Amino acid sequence: MATPSPATDRPAEGDRFPCPIRLAGLGLTLREWSDQDVPAMVELFDEPQVDRWTPLRAPFDVVAARAYLDTARRRRAEDRRLQLAITTDGHQPMGEILLFRTGVPGEVELAYAIGAAHRRQGLAARAVQIIIGYAYDVLAMNQILLRIAPGNTASVAVARSTGFHLTSAPPLIREGSRDSLLTWQHRP
Repeated sequence: MATPSPATDRPAEGDRFPCPIRLAGLGLTLREWSDQDVPAMVELFDEPQVDRWTPLRAPFDVVAARAYLDTARRRRAEDRRLQLAITTDGHQPMGEILLFRTGVPGEVELAYAIGAAHRRQGLAARAVQIIIGYAYDVLAMNQILLRIAPGNTASVAVARSTGFHLTSAPPLIREGSRDSLLTWQHRP
């Protein structure tokens, strides 16, 4: 599970995320969250590993899920962030992948979380591969970042397997993070 950053910069006019977004490939469908997903969000995000490695804190209940969905929609409307459910069938969420603007032209950052019942299936790596293609081919980005705590071995493995390289950037601490984060970079 990679940790998201609070992107604050707005995109240039005409440089907006396309809407709606539904991406498919590698046996996955990435789609936007819906109101019907609130119970699934609780199941996915109310668990110790999500609490440990992401800014989402337990207990993550229905109230927290609705607030999270509202924030996701607001950030989407502001064109700052995409938060997509990871599914194999286009319906039942198994995790989430986020793509958000860093404020640097041509650069985005990714974050992801997979529900405990769905780990060890390659979902995160496949979702990252799909979103990498989308970022380069559709959004014309020239760099993608991940910020990962050094102890988060599962996310480090996903980063390595999808072509990210650890940078020499100094560790950073973000609001909501329990650990300092290292920067991983991917370029086309």
